[in-house]
Amino acid sequence: MALLLASAAWGQITAPLRLSLDQCIRIALNENPTIKVDSMEIERVNYALKEVKGQLLPQVTATGQYTRNLALQTMYMDAGDGNSVGIKMGRDNTYNAGFSATLPLVVPQLWRTIKLNENQILQNIEKSRANKISLVNQVKNAYYALLLADDSRRVIEASHATAQEHASIYQKQYELGTASEYDVLRANVAVTNLEPSILEAENSIKLLKLQLKVLMGMDARLEIEPSQHLDEFKSTMYDRTLSTDTSLVHNTTLKTLDLQTDYLNKVVDVQRAAWLPTLSATGSMMWHSMGNGNPLKNFQWTRSSAVGITLSWPVFTGFQRKNKIKQAQIQAGEMRWQRENAERSLHMQVQSQVDNIHKSLKQIESNSGGVAMAEKANDIMQKSFKVGAASFIQLRDTDDALMSARLSYYQAIYNYLVAESDLEFVLGNSNYAN
Repeated sequence: MALLLASAAWGQITAPLRLSLDQCIRIALNENPTIKVDSMEIERVNYALKEVKGQLLPQVTATGQYTRNLALQTMYMDAGDGNSVGIKMGRDNTYNAGFSATLPLVVPQLWRTIKLNENQILQNIEKSRANKISLVNQVKNAYYALLLADDSRRVIEASHATAQEHASIYQKQYELGTASEYDVLRANVAVTNLEPSILEAENSIKLLKLQLKVLMGMDARLEIEPSQHLDEFKSTMYDRTLSTDTSLVHNTTLKTLDLQTDYLNKVVDVQRAAWLPTLSATGSMMWHSMGNGNPLKNFQWTRSSAVGITLSWPVFTGFQRKNKIKQAQIQAGEMRWQRENAERSLHMQVQSQVDNIHKSLKQIESNSGGVAMAEKANDIMQKSFKVGAASFIQLRDTDDALMSARLSYYQAIYNYLVAESDLEFVLGNSNYAN
């Protein structure tokens, strides 16, 4: 894909790139900016989790300090005769350097915060999966629309070619004196009437190709062509319909709501853990030096060290934690109601798409038979027209009926494929997103 894009940028590719639906989906999942952003966001949240876990490790701090005493502190002592004696304390230069360390031993709130961050990772993973499923649905629908426009153009062009052939026959007959000028004009009008439809189909194809390239994250200058036709998807329709699982167990909306509810429950646990005591070990090692005169001379270093245990137990914080817990509990309750409502709505969408699939299958069968009958009627009328047993109006009627039957047939296949794609999107069971 990178080579193709680079070649296109230098204008080295002249032939269009022919892509199947599977290839379009895979390119989109690799090149679409939204999917790349999701991957980066998952990586970012992973680092955030590592940051929180880092608080469980020892925290070591190195310190250094130099102080120049401009005026030494004076301490007065009672001499016993009513007088006091002042003694200056310290030296001109004071140096302190050393290390201090803190190791958390019992930190219930931090432990539960880690679980909270793990839930955020799961939410981001599910969000990425939802975006992939949505992208697959968009690519499929755009590809199917492109196939419909392409097949429709071919049908209209075939009818246009037939109309041109009839116009040519009338023109020759007119030159021989066996047809009137009215017949020639009527035949040419039939040709002209189809040309706007061809132009409209071509414009639709251009726009749909551009939309597909945007979804795939491709250079707009790269020419693409679909390598499939709508007819190719018909052979496996019935098998796919029979094997469809309409369970909502993989639906991204419900999964996200479940994760959000779990997140709020963990928020409650974090707030409750704030009531528990924390225990940490501390240690330090320091070096001290004092001297007079030049700050770079007369060092007299001494070392001190200490270890200890720190216990912290919050007793009263103005009911802040209690109110935070109540808020999270209410939000969790709201989330449960939202999930229940979303599940009912999703069941309705699933049933609607299943009904559309079954309706489209019946339309495909009906339209398939209609195309066969229209083709047979058109063949009969063509032969009758050539021997003068049918009028031009009858011929145009059968040709228009054939074009309409073919367009309806392709439209029915398109409706089925879109309904199937939308059902897959609602169910969230796309193989490409796993």
